[in-house]
Amino acid sequence: MSLSAVIVAAAAAAEDAAEAGGLPQLDMSTWPSQLFWLAVTFGILYWLMAGRFLPAIGGAIEERRDRIADDLDQASDFKRQADEAEDAYNQSLADAKAKAQSIAADTRAEVDAEIAEMQVETDAKLQEKLDAAEARIAEMKEEATAKVDEAAADATRAIVERLIDEAPTDDAVARAMTNIAR
Repeated sequence: MSLSAVIVAAAAAAEDAAEAGGLPQLDMSTWPSQLFWLAVTFGILYWLMAGRFLPAIGGAIEERRDRIADDLDQASDFKRQADEAEDAYNQSLADAKAKAQSIAADTRAEVDAEIAEMQVETDAKLQEKLDAAEARIAEMKEEATAKVDEAAADATRAIVERLIDEAPTDDAVARAMTNIAR
């Protein structure tokens, strides 16, 4: 009830000041009551701020500071875990590369061995074909030489027969061909 009495007194003072025609703040007769209410209001506001608002704000600030510190700790843990995961990944990648290179080298060696074996087989087959071809060539050469010798002997016989009107014997033609071949 004292609050309502204060409000009524303040309203009455405002009416009196309006009738007096000046600013009520400058009226020296109201200064003691203004100073009283200033002190009461300041005391209540101080009590509310010191007892209720500032501890709540301080608690919120402290809670936020703790949450930030926890978040930083958690972030450093996550960074450490990420670094460990990256190291493990790099290690497994290096192991996989080494294994792949080993497999590639083994495969390359197997393929090279197979190629060398195939090349040996192919070379042997080609050598057989080459030997057979050389044998046929030598045979054809002998046949051609025999045919050329036979043709030369026939030509010699025909020439001698025409020149001397007598047919030479086979032994004479063979001796003549032997003398020419030397």
